[in-house]
Amino acid sequence: MGYRVAVVGATGNVGREMLNILEEVNFPVEKLHAIASRKSIGVEVGWKDGVVACEDIEQFDFSTVDLVLMSAGGSVSKAWSEKIGKAGPIVIDNSSVWRMDPDVPLIVPEVNPDAVKDARKKNIIANPNCSTAQLVLALKPLHDAARIKRVVVSTYQSVSGAGKEGMDELWNQTKGVFVLGASEPKKFPKQIAFNVIPFIGAFKDDGYTDEEAKMWNETHKMIDPDIKLTVTCVRVPVFVGHSEAVNIEFHTPLDEDDAREILREAPGLVVLDRRDETGYITPKEVQGEFPVYVSRIRNDNSAPNALNLWVVGDNLRKGAALNAIQIAELLHERGMLEKAHA
Repeated sequence: MGYRVAVVGATGNVGREMLNILEEVNFPVEKLHAIASRKSIGVEVGWKDGVVACEDIEQFDFSTVDLVLMSAGGSVSKAWSEKIGKAGPIVIDNSSVWRMDPDVPLIVPEVNPDAVKDARKKNIIANPNCSTAQLVLALKPLHDAARIKRVVVSTYQSVSGAGKEGMDELWNQTKGVFVLGASEPKKFPKQIAFNVIPFIGAFKDDGYTDEEAKMWNETHKMIDPDIKLTVTCVRVPVFVGHSEAVNIEFHTPLDEDDAREILREAPGLVVLDRRDETGYITPKEVQGEFPVYVSRIRNDNSAPNALNLWVVGDNLRKGAALNAIQIAELLHERGMLEKAHA
């Protein structure tokens, strides 16, 4: 016997990836429902050897399912997640709406699995920001070994983080450059083709963006509020895969060789770190991959007790859909889904 699972936002990039990963990991699904807005009623999405037709979120009875994977954006989550949770199923939400709610656990299973104990407070579990998810995978084992004092992160975030519209804009502008000139930006504030944009989200009063603030707020909630963290988020003309240049300062010494071995043993990580022209990972190479990759591990010669890392992950997988499914697997392993309809 499996679970009754609803995927809300099933027609989007992350929703479709959730369906793919549920099948790839053979998660025990007895019945799957693809849920979307009214305009997508009847749209078919692939599931196993066939298709499933989308159902209307306004008409669906969520008390009939055990688990809801929510990836329909912040406004939909704000309107629906708490309501769905009260109907019985656990909601694993991919938006930023619930991440900092004190009654909602924010989880990366390899980092803070025990936070799942609080899942029944609101029947909502939050998935972290895509850039945070891959960052904390690398930070947590190093923090356990030498206690992190300060982190400086520069991100190189792919356009898929902005959804299908972001991917379409990069594709159309790139083609246009070689014909009539790049089309005017619509999804992004400036041209993204052959360019980088040091701005994601919305500006806050302190000059940082909300995307940058998410990374330190979420890291504090999942690992340690005493870690000082500063971030610059940059959108780059890459379709899938987020990259991060990470500088870490520790309270106690940690040599690059020791860090390399610690990261090699850490769950969810793969170290690819040779000092030759191909001994590092790029976002192109991680597309479709489950793990987060770490390269360019080296001592920071400008500061004591400090290291530099290069961290890369598929933002549609570990940064979103995969992490949500891994949370579902964690609930299954701990017997927490059966209680929904016991």
